[in-house]
Amino acid sequence: MRVLVTGHQGYLGTVMVPILWAAGHDVAGLDNGYFAECVLGPAPEDPPAVRADLRDVTADQLTGFDAIIHLAALSNDPLGSLAPEITHDINHHASVRLATLAKQVGVGRFLYASTCSVYGSAGEDLVTEDAPLRPLTPYAESKVRVEDDLAAIADTGFTPVFLRNATAFGFSPRLRADIVLNNLVGHAVLTGEVRVLSDGTPWRPLVHAQDIARAFLTCLTAPREVIDCRAYNVGTETNNLTVSEIADAVGDVVPGSRVVITGESGPDPRSYRVDFSRARDELGYEAQWSIPDGAAELYRAYTDYGLTADAFTNRFTRLKHLQYLQSQGELDVTMRRINARA
Repeated sequence: MRVLVTGHQGYLGTVMVPILWAAGHDVAGLDNGYFAECVLGPAPEDPPAVRADLRDVTADQLTGFDAIIHLAALSNDPLGSLAPEITHDINHHASVRLATLAKQVGVGRFLYASTCSVYGSAGEDLVTEDAPLRPLTPYAESKVRVEDDLAAIADTGFTPVFLRNATAFGFSPRLRADIVLNNLVGHAVLTGEVRVLSDGTPWRPLVHAQDIARAFLTCLTAPREVIDCRAYNVGTETNNLTVSEIADAVGDVVPGSRVVITGESGPDPRSYRVDFSRARDELGYEAQWSIPDGAAELYRAYTDYGLTADAFTNRFTRLKHLQYLQSQGELDVTMRRINARA
């Protein structure tokens, strides 16, 4: 199958492309290069690709693909809250435009990277894909809007699928340090403290980047009648933990570290436990990576590749890195590359 991966130079895309290759797919990429140089360890191999802003994609760039895996987005809550109008422009409007163009040129499947954070504050009960969606941030709200708008254009020739990923973790050559497990392991390695800024009580579902890639791989070839316009939570119930439990798992893995819960950021309203049975029952898919195994993988990578405090705080933190690109005159106020059309 000929597959286009948007955001192939991001944290998830860099993990996903080799998994798609290993399964025999013909992969191309589309990325604006925000994070292309944010590498820890050996440089990854990228597929043939187009350098383009998601907002400027043309129909010609999408022609000839059997499927699109759409990962590209402004992808964290602090960034989304800082610039909500840009978040909606890129994550919502540009995503729907991308899907519309894909449908026009005959792309048959559109696998959309949504998020379990669409459930917002859901309490103690396990939430299924049929639970009410209560997004609490511009990032999560943009994901809900895209799901709704893509469902409206689905037909027999265009099959959207909504993969609601749990919070990602695990090593990627293009690292992210601003997601909970990756962040806690990094602080433990660099400072000896597993530092939690909230009160540690919110529930979080976690899933390894490789398991996310495997879920998308499964949906590429699943029967159309099964996945058509269907939402799937991506993760495993065993990785539904409170933030303090995640921190304890890190403390068990990183030698000499201690857990410190400061509570300085106050209670976090985002708290939800997720049911992942639909993907098991309908697709035969189940996530494999545990949180302790992921913490151990991250610990080895951080120590083997010489993670530094500066890189951890700046290069591998989305908001900090984009602010740096703006300060260097590489991005304008709308997050477009200054030389994008050069």
